[in-house]
Amino acid sequence: MIDPALPRRRPRLGRRLLSSVRTSLFLLVAYTLTFHTPVVRGSSMLPGLQDGDRILVEPWTDLFGYERGDVCVLRYPLDPTVDYVKRVIGLPGDHVVLGGGRLWVNGELVDEPYVESIDPGAYVATVVDDGHYFVLGDNRPRSSDSREFGQVAGELMRGRVELRMWPLSRVGFLN
Repeated sequence: MIDPALPRRRPRLGRRLLSSVRTSLFLLVAYTLTFHTPVVRGSSMLPGLQDGDRILVEPWTDLFGYERGDVCVLRYPLDPTVDYVKRVIGLPGDHVVLGGGRLWVNGELVDEPYVESIDPGAYVATVVDDGHYFVLGDNRPRSSDSREFGQVAGELMRGRVELRMWPLSRVGFLN
């Protein structure tokens, strides 16, 4: 029988702490298995992404597909152990022409307000193969992209970037 005069025992601090640690570890593992959070290196995506920005890559893009204009993380085709951040310009079947600093996709001039600076000397004309994407950096003179390494196979695409998580002064969604 319990004596009502005795104070009730509360769960020990140790139990609460252990429960909190377990929950935190579970959430951390779930987060790391679900999302990829690389750090941007270089200036190829200026002004939208800067060197040192930490971005959140959602891995479900493969289920829904990429759209023209998506910023994405991909495995560098010449060394798949390295990740690159680029913008999807051409989808499978698209006719892409880049010349004089201007871009046409399927015969239509593309407005690119995100482009930091053009590369007037670059010229490319290609039809994007099935299962591939044509990608470019926003800072064209400083970008290694499909002009250099060619079209990117779909299996090398890691996911769409929608959110900059760091630095705090620049946290927000990408255009």
